[in-house]
Amino acid sequence: MSENTSLSGKTALVTGGSRGIGAGIARSLAAQGATVALTYWSSPDAAEALVTEITAAGGKAVAVHANNADPDAARQGVRDAVDALGSLDILVNNAGGGWFEPFTETPDEHIEASIDLNIRGTVYTTQEALKHLPDGGRIITIGSINAISIPFVGGAIYGMSKAALVGFTKGLARDLGARGITANLLQPGPIDTDGNPADGESAHIMAGMTALKRFGTPADVGALVAWIASDAANYLTGATISNDGGWTA
Repeated sequence: MSENTSLSGKTALVTGGSRGIGAGIARSLAAQGATVALTYWSSPDAAEALVTEITAAGGKAVAVHANNADPDAARQGVRDAVDALGSLDILVNNAGGGWFEPFTETPDEHIEASIDLNIRGTVYTTQEALKHLPDGGRIITIGSINAISIPFVGGAIYGMSKAALVGFTKGLARDLGARGITANLLQPGPIDTDGNPADGESAHIMAGMTALKRFGTPADVGALVAWIASDAANYLTGATISNDGGWTA
């Protein structure tokens, strides 16, 4: 690895890091030399398996239980991660989720849960992390291309909850710029995960909407996150990056 992309000596927290995109991010950060704490809510076996995998590859990682949809639990997850790591240089807000269903049929509990996980969880996690991030730290949030493009029925609430992260990220960049802390947002397109597999029933339709005619992988997202976390991206802040295979081209 080149000197300005190395994360050796850095510590990172990846929320929702046990599976899918989060796991890809954790692997990439560890491969660049960072010591990684990854949070999980309902998948302890997957979290421990990933820690074992990263360790076997020569990296350093620890799993932390946290529910990012609950304000107190989200904050505690950060504190537990810092206790395990000893410090915190990089925060990756990856935990998220939601439902795709017609707006007129969306129950109140799905609206509230989407806001809790995608917006409030990100806000409270970031607020707690800023008690520990040093000058020059990194905040990287994983949103969704559905914040700006929803070419199908049923994405109103999910899209709303992800679009809020654009303003949040830009505001953070202004608030934290004097400290050299950067804040950036990635908006992935279709990524091959257990929840959205590249061989799923409608996957060929989604793949066809991209310029590259395929799904991305968690490693594609992880590689970009690792670069943004490095010194090579010192001048990048307040940016919204569509890592979408040309979905919005």
